[in-house]
Amino acid sequence: MTTFEGSVTEAIRKAIQGKIADAEVEATGSGGHFSIVVRSAEFAGKGMLQRHRLVMAAIAPLMEGDAAPVHAVDSLQTIPK
Repeated sequence: MTTFEGSVTEAIRKAIQGKIADAEVEATGSGGHFSIVVRSAEFAGKGMLQRHRLVMAAIAPLMEGDAAPVHAVDSLQTIPK
C-alpha cells in the first residue's frame, strides 16, 4: 500500500521529463505496475541499456521504500527521435 497522493503516471512523466528535457513520455498502469514508452533525441547514439538506465534513474525516487507508488516497470521502451 502506498501513501502517494495524485496521479502516479503523471509523476512518472514529470520525473522523466525532469531528467530528459525533450522526452515524450507515455506511462500506463496501476497497482504499482507500469508500462513506459519514452522518445528522446538524447537517446541517439546510446545503446538500449544506457537508455533504460537514464529512465530508471529518473524514476528511482518513485520506487524507493516499502510504500513506493511504483513497484515494477513491466515494460520499458526507449526510442531515439
